[in-house]
Amino acid sequence: MKPHHFEDELRKTLVDQRLSRSEKKALKTLVAAASPADLPRLRSIAFEVAKRELDESKRTKNVIEWLEEVMKTLLPDDAMEAAPTSGAYFSPGAEPLQKIRGLLAAAQERVEICVFTITDDRITKEVLACHRRGVDLRVITDDDKSFDRGSDIQRLREAGVPLRVDRSEHHMHHKFALFDRRELLTGSYNWTRSAANFNQENVVVTRDPRLVSAFASMFDAFWASLA
Repeated sequence: MKPHHFEDELRKTLVDQRLSRSEKKALKTLVAAASPADLPRLRSIAFEVAKRELDESKRTKNVIEWLEEVMKTLLPDDAMEAAPTSGAYFSPGAEPLQKIRGLLAAAQERVEICVFTITDDRITKEVLACHRRGVDLRVITDDDKSFDRGSDIQRLREAGVPLRVDRSEHHMHHKFALFDRRELLTGSYNWTRSAANFNQENVVVTRDPRLVSAFASMFDAFWASLA
């Protein structure tokens, strides 16, 4: 299958900004004809098509949901059926902090962070270490919280970390991160010392490919919308 055929089919499905069952089946058939080596290029095409649609449309939620469904067609069936590896960590206490730092330290290719506020220098140190060793790093955070006392956002920006803030009057309240597009961390835990030392908080870490794909799609679409 030639990549432009896949792109043509994607554009057809975007007319109503949803992916019907028959359209999903047709895309699955196209993807089945591709080699595994083609899948990264097909994913890239899907994100490019979604970005162009976001630039031209105000219906962001529809496009994100469409992209999520497209990503599912690009997952091998055995990956969709694979039993997830997951864990839960709670504070007050060091478990969430240690897990976040460990995942950052172990990341090899890419890390995407979408967190309401970042003030814990112990985590920021690991984020900067990722940046220095060449990990493809992107950070999204809340515009208002980036100006809080103790915020490390300016420190990350000055170090050259690719970073975008939301432009809404409402809060960007997510707290999740993706590691090498294989592992997802999410939960109530902000990346602050208060979350580690005092607050009742949680993080969940999973390798469930369906959840990783959903959050990855959301991150990419959100990042593109803030360009």
